[in-house]
Order: sequence, then structure tokens, then C-alpha cells
Amino acid sequence: MSNQNSYFIKEQQQNTKKLRSLIKDLPSFCEEYFRGIEHTTSILTRINYAYDLRIFFDYLINQETDDFPGLPSSDFALEHLNQIQVIHIEKFLEYITYYTNPNNIQQDRQNSEMGKARKLASIRSLLSYFYKKEKIDRNVAHLVDMPKLAEKPIIRLDVDEVAKLLDAVESGDKLTPTQLRYHKYTKTRDLAILSLLLGTGIRISECIGLNLTDFDFKNNSFKVIRKGGDQEILYYSDEVKNAILDYMEKRKQIEIRPGHESALFLSIQRRRISHRALQNLVQKYAKVVSPLKKITPHKLRSTYGTTLYQETGDIYLVADVLGHKDVNTTRKHYAAISEEKRRIAARVVKLRED
Repeated sequence: MSNQNSYFIKEQQQNTKKLRSLIKDLPSFCEEYFRGIEHTTSILTRINYAYDLRIFFDYLINQETDDFPGLPSSDFALEHLNQIQVIHIEKFLEYITYYTNPNNIQQDRQNSEMGKARKLASIRSLLSYFYKKEKIDRNVAHLVDMPKLAEKPIIRLDVDEVAKLLDAVESGDKLTPTQLRYHKYTKTRDLAILSLLLGTGIRISECIGLNLTDFDFKNNSFKVIRKGGDQEILYYSDEVKNAILDYMEKRKQIEIRPGHESALFLSIQRRRISHRALQNLVQKYAKVVSPLKKITPHKLRSTYGTTLYQETGDIYLVADVLGHKDVNTTRKHYAAISEEKRRIAARVVKLRED
């Protein structure tokens, strides 16, 4: 078993423990539901469903007391799902606009329209599962309209900003005095990470999971474990290759903590770099180059996808390289770029001379 596989297996085990803990706080029939959707959803999706359903059942039990009076979660039975009405779900969506965390009364929570839509999707999934199994009479959640989501522009870096971002890593310009103290130790690593993210479009989790043995520098390729556990071979340019090789030379001088010897990218603490550290790394340099854009590792992925689509016009190629299982996901995010090309075409063709 490869070290990269071991890393993802460990992460999967941790998420499984988290999900099992959440399920214990839900009505007993939810265990059947989560077991039933295991093969069609990711573990992170199921964890999000569990969080959302916990809030929903807490609302029904503690807020809708006329219909579910004093009913503890452990006594909330499958047949009670038939008592859920459209009005209950609509009132729940209004309630979560702003509410107090039931597990911490000192903490207030709020949800945007997107947050409400996700919670409604979780309720729909639960009721749909038991309705298809003919264990409840109806799925009233499908009678509730999804909150209207405003179209959000895709935030990405343009070509000049990408060049400036990499220049900022090399020079350290505009970093704070505190940041500069660490910069001389992390500059080569940071350049390798950002070059890889911008040059291949891999996800943050995929980047973190990389090991030394995953790279074939002769063929400019590397092995990556995709979301869902599939293994793929991706390719990179000579520019990315040189950045990684430079970092590997520097890495040889680091006394690595036991258990992290195989990890490609290391933190200041000499262990495999974490999600948070990589996110902070990206945001640190992005603020220097484009302070008005909230750039995250995922936005670098969007930057790569956009550039690849603009250069090739091949949406299927972009979907394949980014690891999208459904090309419609890719089309939703990148094909909209064609709208500008259509506008240009409209301006170019003239029916009469000026």
C-alpha cells in the first residue's frame, strides 16, 4: 500500500469516526439512511447531511412543540416523518436565518440562502430515501421551493496576477516583517506548491496527500488520489517540474519528524503540511497581488480550469483533468466564459459599413 493511500485511509477513518459520533445524536432510523446512501455519496457529504439533520430534528423537537411535544431525539420514530408538513420545513428555513446554537447557547448562528438550500437538500435526501423504500407515505420536502441563489461570479486570477503571484513568492515584496522572517525558509516550498496548484488544478486535499514517490520526473507526471479514492496520473510543465526539484533539494536539509518522511510538502513544524497551513499560504501571497479578491486554493483550481478552457475550448478535457465525474459540473463553472466570445462575435460582424 502506498504512503499516499495510507494518508487518505487515515483521513477516511477519522471522518468515519466523526460521522458515527454525529449519527448517535440523531433518531435511530438515520443509521439505516446513512448506510443506504454510503455507496452514492462521499463521507464529507454524509457528514454535512448529519450536521444539517441534527439541526432540523432539534428544531422539530424543541420549536414545533405542538406537533412533536416533548419528544426526545431517541424516541423520534420513522412514522413521525409522516407528520412532517410543508409548513414545518418552511418555518425551519426561516428559523435558521438566525438562531442560537442548541449545543452552545452563547453562540449565535446564521445561514445565507446557500446554507438554507444545503439544509433543504439534506432533508429532501432523507425523506426521499425512506419514500423510495416505501417506509413513509410522501416526501413533502420536494414541495418546498429551493431558496433562490444569486449567480456568483467565478473568482479567479488573470494571467498577469498569476505571474505577479509567483514573483511575490520569489521576492517576498510587501510581506510583513513577521512573514519575512519565515520567508527565507519557506520560499522554495511555497513556489513549488503554488506552481503545482496553478499548473495542474489539483485540489488542496490532493496536494497535501502527495508523497516523494508519487513523481516521475522523466515523464513529467505524478500520481494523485482523487476525491472518492480513484488513482490517476497527471502531467505538469517543465516550469512546475523545476520548482518542485528546487524544493526537493532544500527539503534534503530538513530533519523530518518521524512518520512524515514520505510527505512531499512539509510545514515549519517538519511534518506533512495541513489544510489550514496551505490555505494560509495561498491567502498570504494573494493579498499582496490581488487584495480585493478572496483567493483560496480552490480559486487557483478555478484559475487553472479557466485558462485550460480558454486555450483549448475542450470542456471534456477540462473535466477530465480536474477530475470532475460529471461534465455538467465543469460546464457550469467554465463554459460561461463563451458568453464573452459570443458578445465579441456580435460586435465583429457588421451588416452595413459605418
